[in-house]
Amino acid sequence: MNVTAIQTPGLADPVNDAQRIFRAALAALARPTLAQPVRAGMVPPAPLSPTVGALVLTLCDEQTPIWLDPALRGTGDVETWIRFHTGARIVEDAHDALFCVASGPSAVPSLSDLRQGSDEEPHLSATVIIDAAGAESTGSFVASGPGINGEVCWDGAGLPASSPERPGFLETWDANTRRYPRGVDLILAGEDEVRGLPRTTALKESR
Repeated sequence: MNVTAIQTPGLADPVNDAQRIFRAALAALARPTLAQPVRAGMVPPAPLSPTVGALVLTLCDEQTPIWLDPALRGTGDVETWIRFHTGARIVEDAHDALFCVASGPSAVPSLSDLRQGSDEEPHLSATVIIDAAGAESTGSFVASGPGINGEVCWDGAGLPASSPERPGFLETWDANTRRYPRGVDLILAGEDEVRGLPRTTALKESR
């Protein structure tokens, strides 16, 4: 057990901070792509960012299986810190997690491999928290759906970019939205803000 990681403080005011951060995350998913301010006020073990750390401590507890990407699990400090402050179980397989935490867009697992929930229990699907601090634009998108007045343009900063190993994100996301009410939700954590991309949001390339 890493004593240094355990000694790293969590939320300064656990009750009020958790309520504030939970409201920001909820607002982000209710108003897709629109930034919601978040002041984490903490410094978790590297490479976990303050905003991502605050979200994990707010949204997860001992009932929550969490998957961490290899960079986050590398030293053991992040895993120890999360276990100590939340009691959550860290799982090896992303498919077993309710929350998947990625240290950057390139570390996001394939959405189709994650928990999709069911028509009867869609809330049992996975939520992916992506560290999007400093992430660059991945394109020019138009988003529409519940919580969006008509359409909104967005640069997609924080979304996984296309690569030879994985198909374009638009195709992946379109398949995800078609599974509704099943499907995966994304929370993009910037330096002092969060944005949500729920399964109900349609994305297309801006023309």
